[in-house]
Amino acid sequence: MTDKPEVKVAILDLYDGIANEGMRGFQDILKRYREKHQLNLSYGIFDVRKKCEVPEYDDYDIYIVSGGPGSPIDSEGSEWEKKYFNLVDKLEDHNLSNTTQKKHAFFVCHSFQLMCRKYRLGDINLRRSPSFGVLPVHMTKAGTREPVFEGLSDPFYSVDSRSWQVINPDEKRFVELGMQLLAIEKERPHVDLPRAMMAIRLNEYFISTQFHPEADAAGMKNWLGKEEKKTEVVTEHGLDKYTEMLERLDDPDKIMHTQNTIIPNFLDQAVMSLQESLA
Repeated sequence: MTDKPEVKVAILDLYDGIANEGMRGFQDILKRYREKHQLNLSYGIFDVRKKCEVPEYDDYDIYIVSGGPGSPIDSEGSEWEKKYFNLVDKLEDHNLSNTTQKKHAFFVCHSFQLMCRKYRLGDINLRRSPSFGVLPVHMTKAGTREPVFEGLSDPFYSVDSRSWQVINPDEKRFVELGMQLLAIEKERPHVDLPRAMMAIRLNEYFISTQFHPEADAAGMKNWLGKEEKKTEVVTEHGLDKYTEMLERLDDPDKIMHTQNTIIPNFLDQAVMSLQESLA
């Protein structure tokens, strides 16, 4: 295994020191992927918000950026965000150059919202009530052709956990920038509110989701098993909704299938691209 070219993945932690299941989820996926494909794959973790840590853009081949708490608007102008967007700009410039070794990146939830703000892709606002649970995600026409979604049903299920949202896609900006809306929030016939954007292909090498494709059943059960989280969910959504969440966790066709599909598909693209550039 060690004689194979090294694949280096940077995980950018935007959780600001808050306890979460997301960082474990990313690491578990990378470890399984490494074993399955017998790769010489390593990863580094950078605490972007709490410690202002950002890697040098050319030190890693693949980038995964986590979700995180709080407003995706209030951090504008902060030191950590300046460093973070500077890294994103360098990755974009690198990919626009004539180098054959491109840098692939995946942005989740809070980082999805930050990227939407950066590119002015829609309206960002605080939800009327937090969205939390194992919820259906609906593909757009572009989403049905997205290689990272290959193997998923429509709708597919994933963990949604957010107080903020990005709505009202600016179609003109999408066309101008060559971006594609891949998925939207579940239909809510009884609620006269716009459906949030849930996944965007930002460019050939960058993809982002507002849901959590790294989430797994064990982590969610652990999270929902905490008394304060159970109380929060039951108070906000009712006991039936809480029970439904637990039942959906046991369905192998729901979040476990999503966890075993989306990020591994992304890694397939990124690793194949890297291997071809080194051949």
